[in-house]
Amino acid sequence: MSADVARPDLEPLPDAEAEVAQITQELIRIDTSNWGDSSETVGEAAAADYCAERLREVGLDPEVIVTTSDSRRAVHVRIPGTDPSAGALLLHGHIDVVPAMAADWSRPPFAAELADGFIWGRGAVDMKDMDAMILAVVRSWARAGVRPRRDVVVLFLPDEEAGSVHGAHWLVEHRPELFAGVTEAVGEVGGFSVTVRDDLRLYPIQTAEKGIRWLRLRAKDRAGHGSMIHQDNAVTLLCEAVAKVGRYTWPIRRTKTVDRFLAGLSEAYGVDLSDGDLDLVRERLGTLAFLVGATLQNTANPTMLHAGYKHNVIPGEATASIDGRVLPGYEDEFDATIREIVGEDIIIETVNADIALEAPFDTATVDLMASVLRHEDPFALPVPYMISGGTDAKAFARLGVDCYGFSPLQMPADLDYWRLFHGVDERVPVDGLKFGVRVLDRFLRAC
Repeated sequence: MSADVARPDLEPLPDAEAEVAQITQELIRIDTSNWGDSSETVGEAAAADYCAERLREVGLDPEVIVTTSDSRRAVHVRIPGTDPSAGALLLHGHIDVVPAMAADWSRPPFAAELADGFIWGRGAVDMKDMDAMILAVVRSWARAGVRPRRDVVVLFLPDEEAGSVHGAHWLVEHRPELFAGVTEAVGEVGGFSVTVRDDLRLYPIQTAEKGIRWLRLRAKDRAGHGSMIHQDNAVTLLCEAVAKVGRYTWPIRRTKTVDRFLAGLSEAYGVDLSDGDLDLVRERLGTLAFLVGATLQNTANPTMLHAGYKHNVIPGEATASIDGRVLPGYEDEFDATIREIVGEDIIIETVNADIALEAPFDTATVDLMASVLRHEDPFALPVPYMISGGTDAKAFARLGVDCYGFSPLQMPADLDYWRLFHGVDERVPVDGLKFGVRVLDRFLRAC
């Protein structure tokens, strides 16, 4: 593989472009809302069966894997490469989505309507678009007899939106043989365009993601009658601690990925952002600043409060939920800071903790991603970046796999991509999907 040339001799496979929009629509119409460990979480099974059937139609032999229950299913297929000495590449996508409240949407969230050049619906960008691109590319390979250089392991996974317990983490623990020889993985979220001007588009490639610290704060004190003077109040104690957490200003902390990202932004926007000045970042980058700011510091946001059972009864206990996200290398600092903020009277319980990731950027694989993007868009400027959330990559990184987010899309300049994730009126441009198929196909065949 050449790290500098994206195999210009490779002919595109037009049937992949022709069917990617239809596959995206069909996937969106399968309601795979992830309500956690609830009887309402059932659609992943139907989506897994759909993916498996699309693969069987072209002669492949996928395995449908039941993980923790019959409603939680994954799909696996390995496509043999021509070079058995090369490390395998894991290509993964999750099939679940966050729930959508239809009354808030201008179009039905699971109808996958095609309007104004977009496919509208929950999962359009997170991440049934990428699932559809994977299916379209792999199906076109099977029809044309294409084989990649290295083995490509394809996985469609449940439960990413609720922590991957029933999906990626389960497979890593119970089916490690699926990942034999895998050295790198590609999934969400990266390779999308951010227009700076007509002749310059940024394409962030995800090389890092923050760790997770979901915490429960618990205050206990003496219960009593609401009409009495009561200095010992669990609700008051908890609320004081929660307010301190919510108002705390976390210090700026620099990581290699974010330094490279800021350098790319400085080049693109013609302004020095290297010192991480959040006010300047917000001024110059608009909504992109929300992403940048969240990757310059640890964060801890209160999200839920629970206390009491009757208006005139002071409860003996109150709890709060904190969504903490932690930069690579600053996990211990986060834990110590939370303890200092809330004080010794608050009990801290860990609900979910997962690792932060930071993969190398100066690799032949990442160079190839950049090259194929430039092949399709001569105005592309690929840059590494960190996401503030988490993905299935956390599970695969435990196997020593370098994980990247590369689900390529060219987006309209006026579309606020970040607002679409878990947002109302989620949608993806059909032209962007076709662009993504071309980029993904070229990347996978050349790597």
